[in-house]
Amino acid sequence: MYTLKKSLGQHFLKDKNICKQIVEALQQHSFQHLLEVGPGGGALTKYLLQWPNIDFKAVELDEEKIKYLQQTYPTITTQLIHASVLDIDAPFAASFAVIGNFPYNISAPILFKLIDWYTQLSVVIGMFQKEVAQRVAAIPGNKTYGVISVLIQAYFEVQYLFEVDEHAFTPPPKVKSAVIQLIPRKILPNMYSVERFRLLVKTAFNQRRKTLRNAVRGLFDARILQQEIFNNRAEALSVDDFAALTHVMK
Repeated sequence: MYTLKKSLGQHFLKDKNICKQIVEALQQHSFQHLLEVGPGGGALTKYLLQWPNIDFKAVELDEEKIKYLQQTYPTITTQLIHASVLDIDAPFAASFAVIGNFPYNISAPILFKLIDWYTQLSVVIGMFQKEVAQRVAAIPGNKTYGVISVLIQAYFEVQYLFEVDEHAFTPPPKVKSAVIQLIPRKILPNMYSVERFRLLVKTAFNQRRKTLRNAVRGLFDARILQQEIFNNRAEALSVDDFAALTHVMK
């Protein structure tokens, strides 16, 4: 068998019904190449390996889990990537899908890695800590709407699929979980540059209780700051609103 490593944020799925729900969500989409992130003990992997005509790869950092997967599923040996998903290049030259019970301690870096790959992605079905999933899927005006909501939704259409009880895992985490779906946007928001967009969003939400006029004062000329949109707080602006403002920043 294998051990669980707290340092890697390992909480492995044991509920077969939840595993099947996640896999079925992915089956609603068509793709030829698939990457599983953090297969761990193979709860999802055993179903994914059964799919015909799919070019499958799995990326796993933990050497012990690599050995366990090789012993349990001998055919997977050539499909395993022994590394952190944060350190690898896109594993396929063509478009690919991503599935995973993502390690909760690196949720944000994984999401930003997906942004790096968005031109190649067809769909992502991923499990996150419930709080993170809610923030990613939040809409303007919602208290959970923030930096991660805007930055991810600039590149993906997000759908909050379903929640998962902590007892579906070994060991049970101290938080609930949720599965979300990300589909790359066909048309990105019209922004001046990614750098300006990220700076504006992060600055605006850094003081989210203030009006935008006060929160981002240093990024715009006084004349621009007189526009009505700056009367709002950051949480009231849509992704496209933030993108539009990047064209009039200093």
